[in-house]
Amino acid sequence: MSRPAESNKDMTSLAARIRTGDRATLARAITLIESKRADHRSQAHRLVQALLPHTGEAIRIGITGVPGVGKSTSIDTLGTYLTGRGHRVCVLAVDPSSSRTGGSILGDKTRMPRLAADDSAFIRPSPSSGTLGGVAARTRETMLLCEAAGYDVILVETVGVGQSETAVADMTDFFLVLMLPGAGDELQGLKKGIVELADMIAVNKADGDNVARARAAAAEYRAALHILKPPSAAWTPPVVTYSALTGDGVAELWRAIEDFRDKTAKAGEFAAKRRAQQVKWMWAMLEDRLHERLRGDPKLKAKLPQIEKAVAGGTLSAMLAVEEISAIIGL
Repeated sequence: MSRPAESNKDMTSLAARIRTGDRATLARAITLIESKRADHRSQAHRLVQALLPHTGEAIRIGITGVPGVGKSTSIDTLGTYLTGRGHRVCVLAVDPSSSRTGGSILGDKTRMPRLAADDSAFIRPSPSSGTLGGVAARTRETMLLCEAAGYDVILVETVGVGQSETAVADMTDFFLVLMLPGAGDELQGLKKGIVELADMIAVNKADGDNVARARAAAAEYRAALHILKPPSAAWTPPVVTYSALTGDGVAELWRAIEDFRDKTAKAGEFAAKRRAQQVKWMWAMLEDRLHERLRGDPKLKAKLPQIEKAVAGGTLSAMLAVEEISAIIGL
């Protein structure tokens, strides 16, 4: 491992190259962020700290959607629209399934072919393993690196359900929920709380014979949103229709996001949300570190099978098991 002075010099040089917008350097730096090696973690922390003054100018947008909604096509179309207007777009993913399968749903870049070939766009899958908290924490750090590299629109895609949506809503400025025409069963999503997180609902596939159905679905969502308390005093979540296939309505969708930023910034809510995010990021990383310590403790590893067997067999209560585990690791 490099001596501290050399390592600090290396991180300063790496930070400078990232700020030039070099994509290969950015990719290598994100790999460093994702590494679990102790020496890499130390270097990654110094790198993020060095780049911190050059972050915070991008708009961070979380995107989720019901199955079959055309999320990848929507991101490809929106991202291409934005790069055409001079923006630099970064697409990240929070993939809780990766902790179970060891892979990433984002996989390759064929889902977003236009953005993948766009020099003004950068696509990056989530880390390939770890808890959702760990994945989310590293996605946050990756966002900072991308902002320092000059990307001014960060699109964070969630491909899971429930907890992953909440994690993405907690790390972004604007949470976009994509829906399908013919609301019907999709209205059940309101009961699951996902739409309660929404800063906007966008009904996709408003093209061809689906236009009328998309408008009808949008009207139903507007009616349903009336029973929910808006998350912001300065912003009432709108419902829009668009077509990821043709691009119709995408410009209006983006204008609504800009309108959100302007209104919440004027009310002081945008900056307040960012400050709250910083604290949430700290706790997420602390929880991840404690989880790693818990799983990696050699004494606990030796005792854990016996403790789990006793809990499963009903001879040890879960409460006493927690006390025993805490004593072993010194909590």
